[in-house]
Amino acid sequence: MPVASELSDRFGDIDMISRWFSFDYTSYYEPEMGAPLYRRIVVFKRLIEQEDLPGIKRATNEIEKGHTEEGKRQVNIDPGYLLHERFVLATGKNFTHRIYIGRGIYADLTLIYTKGNFQTLPWTYPDYASEQMTGFLREVRKKYTIDLKPVAKCASTS
Repeated sequence: MPVASELSDRFGDIDMISRWFSFDYTSYYEPEMGAPLYRRIVVFKRLIEQEDLPGIKRATNEIEKGHTEEGKRQVNIDPGYLLHERFVLATGKNFTHRIYIGRGIYADLTLIYTKGNFQTLPWTYPDYASEQMTGFLREVRKKYTIDLKPVAKCASTS
């Protein structure tokens, strides 16, 4: 079963999918996954609560395990969430700028949104700093803002 279908089965309808981006900023994953590598972003219609991120990361780790050959992962899934002001990814790897959020998972503040654009941080991975990635995330943010307007109107009139 394709990974996007498995993710949809687990997390609901897909809202947006990026094009495939070359993942050639590092060779870190090549011994495990080979080369060339590609990345894409899958966005779901159902919004999550921030506190759900550890459980989501653990679920995606299980999906990754289902896509191994000879003990090597064939996919790497980095779930996260986008708020108006930031983009956060989940990881199982600790580092100085990552905050422990429970169940063996850390939150990595990857990008912040300020002054009309995504801004990188000293630890932002180069692929997430690329214009192709931030351009797609701007489109997601724009749609997210539009999708939330009816909710905000209902909340303010009740």
